[in-house]
Amino acid sequence: MLVESDCASRFEALSSLRETFLQRARECAKLTLPTLIPESGHSSASRFYTPYQGIGSRGVNNLAARLLLSLLPPNTPFFRLTLQDQEAQQLAEEQQLYGAVEAELSGIERAVMGEIEREGLRAPVFEMLKHLIIGGNALMYLPRSGGAKVYGIDKYVCVRDSVGNLLEVIIKEQVSPAVLSPDTAALIDGQKDDIELFTKFYIEDGKWLVYQDLGGQVVPGSEGSWPLDKPPMMALRWNRVDGEDYGRGFVEEYLGDLISLEGLSQAILEASAASSKVVFLVAPNGTTRVQDLAEANSGDFKSGNANEVSTVQVNKQADMSVASSVAQSIEQRLGQAFMLYDSVVRNSERTTAFEVRAQINALETALGGTYSMLSNEFQLVFVRRLMERMQQQQRLPKLQDGMVEPSIVTGTAALGRANDLQNLQTFFQFVGQLGPEILQGYLNMDEFVKRTGAALGIEMDGLVKSAEQRQQEQMAQQQAMQQQQAAEIAKSAAPQAVAAAQEQYMQQQQGEATQ
Repeated sequence: MLVESDCASRFEALSSLRETFLQRARECAKLTLPTLIPESGHSSASRFYTPYQGIGSRGVNNLAARLLLSLLPPNTPFFRLTLQDQEAQQLAEEQQLYGAVEAELSGIERAVMGEIEREGLRAPVFEMLKHLIIGGNALMYLPRSGGAKVYGIDKYVCVRDSVGNLLEVIIKEQVSPAVLSPDTAALIDGQKDDIELFTKFYIEDGKWLVYQDLGGQVVPGSEGSWPLDKPPMMALRWNRVDGEDYGRGFVEEYLGDLISLEGLSQAILEASAASSKVVFLVAPNGTTRVQDLAEANSGDFKSGNANEVSTVQVNKQADMSVASSVAQSIEQRLGQAFMLYDSVVRNSERTTAFEVRAQINALETALGGTYSMLSNEFQLVFVRRLMERMQQQQRLPKLQDGMVEPSIVTGTAALGRANDLQNLQTFFQFVGQLGPEILQGYLNMDEFVKRTGAALGIEMDGLVKSAEQRQQEQMAQQQAMQQQQAAEIAKSAAPQAVAAAQEQYMQQQQGEATQ
């Protein structure tokens, strides 16, 4: 039985509330990346506006790349799994278990980071960041399997409460009937052209629900549900304002400079083209013939009067110099805003944790805490969704709810377990200064080695010897030493025994002779 749906009318009603934000986003995209948020009604044959300046596109790509490096660092986990307080206290009482638990959690972290690399999730995240920087809004959908898909503000509508919590999302897409299943294609009565497909997410009964709408009918088998803290989609904003359903982009803050630079760049280019055009004027009543000059080759001799020939000059150098100076000043301000002149990361294949922390510090300083907001609204939800998906696919152990939770470490404090490693090194050096007796008497080396390996993100299984293995090796070494000592004693005692036996034999012979 088919179920009627009102997604189309609901989408149109919410689109009117989105219109102001959408037009602003398109204006920002026009001066940076025009193809990212195109005008409505565009097609493959549409010609997009070409900006006269390139600092807008270069700035957006640079800032997005920096944010990607900080949000999803390539060489170290951007999150850590932590035990809740009660569980941590219980494990602290059993110190032999703490290191093993830390090593297990570190293994889960590496598995999640491997999932990001395997599914190629950095590319959609990079696209999402460009949408956020330009349009201020972006939606990322992470299905039950496969990669992620990103939607710009022109592809979805949403509803939030007064404090910004997401309540409803509707995505609008154009799909071809050829890719639909037979049961789904039956809903459109043999239509051959692309048709609108709506996907609606909404909260009901304390969880996220979803279904798809095709031709005003609910697509069979499209229903689903997720926990509130692990939704499959993330509707993100760059600058959030309480009471507004949509955010505002970073480019909008510098739209005035971009518009000014665009006008100056166009004026300078057109004036330069006009100035570079060479036009000769010949006196109309002179003896010099225009045809002779036009047909003359280099080095030819022609009759005429040089005073009768002149060149048209624009004489706008002073005006162009002022325009160029103002344009350079604006370009410098935009370069600083988009962090084009800041470089804290080496041009190398591997990036160290220190460089990533320096990058985060620079982003925090330049963006005024926007990075921290992205950490909470994107990274945390992203990790939870990935872990739930991997658990459903039985590629991660099922963790009890509330026992282990991911946490994002941002800002200058630390990045993941790199801060734990630094603290362990500092502690070891401090205790080592007190002397080897104190270090050996108070420090549990087994736990120290396990926690150091976990902080480095190293798989410890098979690498570090267990206590049983070390005990067996010590017993074997002791037995070998005892055998060696016995052999040496026997070797040293043998000559003495022989001499004593000989002496006893001689005494016995002498006694028999006297008798």
